[in-house]
Amino acid sequence: MKKDSKIYVSGYTGLAGSAILRELKRRGFKNIITENSKKLDLRDEPKVSAFFKRTMPEYVFHAAARVGNMNSNIKYPAEFLYHNLLIQNNVIHNSFLSGVKRLIFFSSNCAYPKLCPQPMKEEYLFSGLIEPTNEAYGISKIAGIKMCESYNQQYGTKFLTVIPASIYGPGDHFDKERAHIIPSLIAKLHSAKLKKNPRINIGVNPNKSREFIFVDDLADGCIFLMNLKTFPKLPRSAINMGTGKSINMFHLGEKLKKAVGYEGDIIWNLKSPQGMPQKILNVNRINKLGWQNKINLGDGLSETYKWFLKNHVRN
Repeated sequence: MKKDSKIYVSGYTGLAGSAILRELKRRGFKNIITENSKKLDLRDEPKVSAFFKRTMPEYVFHAAARVGNMNSNIKYPAEFLYHNLLIQNNVIHNSFLSGVKRLIFFSSNCAYPKLCPQPMKEEYLFSGLIEPTNEAYGISKIAGIKMCESYNQQYGTKFLTVIPASIYGPGDHFDKERAHIIPSLIAKLHSAKLKKNPRINIGVNPNKSREFIFVDDLADGCIFLMNLKTFPKLPRSAINMGTGKSINMFHLGEKLKKAVGYEGDIIWNLKSPQGMPQKILNVNRINKLGWQNKINLGDGLSETYKWFLKNHVRN
């Protein structure tokens, strides 16, 4: 990408999209295209088609999606499947029609099978049934992977799917419907600290393990991939992006207590569904290309809490 290349960032107000936008601006890219959802509903194909014809982007970071936590995935499977299929179909297809040079589509580690060997390699995609608690969302992301792969195969496009570890950081959602484990725990621990509660009950199984990537690392990695001189040959045109390290919820809770400054106890729920018992990505491919994460979990959690205090806490 050149500094004056026309770059479209979909979902630029969300967690991943806002980080990409920040990093592009920080690096001096001057021709960034954004459009909020009130003006451009990505579920509306005629409007998406007109937008691409009008703007003609050269590069696309497709970060827009309907997202939510496990409870909202269980409650609204139809919306998660239908809306995400519409959004990604419209953006990927119109990127092809308008001659986009490169596109990065954000999938999810939910696309891997529930009983996937760990750490999860890109070759394991499509090899088994996915976790039922987020099946609809996972299927939509599998469809996006296959769509990028199919367009590359049939039309010679350069559409790459990034499969990130669980993303967290500034710009995250802290509301009940969309908050994942880290922002949810930050909000609860902060409230407990203010109220001086000696303990806090968390409806989460402490034994499940997850891998987390700080959102600024994600943005850095995606720009790295977009700038590769040679488009990489990858299974399913997909590549994992993460730290290669997982942490169980108990130890994550201890790190969050330190970041927030809460001195009480967390009461976990051993009967709570785990979803996939463990999720850790094999990141050998992206490491061999020359990228690896820079921000460790402790520092990332501290930065996320600082952002939460600045943006979600009334003085």
